[in-house]
Amino acid sequence: MNLADTFQFPIKYATVAGGVVVSGSTVLLLFLSGRSEYRLPKGHIDKGETALQAALREIGEESGYTHLQVLADLGKQTVEFDRDTKHIIRTEYYFLAQLEDQGDPGPADGKFKPVWMPWNVAQKRITFEAEKEWLRRGQAAWDKLQA
Repeated sequence: MNLADTFQFPIKYATVAGGVVVSGSTVLLLFLSGRSEYRLPKGHIDKGETALQAALREIGEESGYTHLQVLADLGKQTVEFDRDTKHIIRTEYYFLAQLEDQGDPGPADGKFKPVWMPWNVAQKRITFEAEKEWLRRGQAAWDKLQA
């Protein structure tokens, strides 16, 4: 049996990178009002980019925050889901980063509204289960660095 035969939709593979961004005791989520979703910043890795380069670029594009210090590699995971008429198999790479400049963010793509909230609130508000795992990993790494 072919892997494609097990799914209802055509399979699309994607590789993305993103970040769990902290500032003091808060973590950054992006609110997408059109869908009422809270998400972490992430996006596709462009040709020639490393996962870390893509994560920093995507955080900047989606939130406007570009003055970041990378603190830890949170690893990778593969998630699967159906969207529209495709079955997505996506490999995700995430990094823990700390905001270095507490000022206002620079220009962002306008699609998302950056929202800072305590870890426990973020864990309740974030929309997707896979991103809850990144928050858990990010908080564990953050707590370890603070000890």
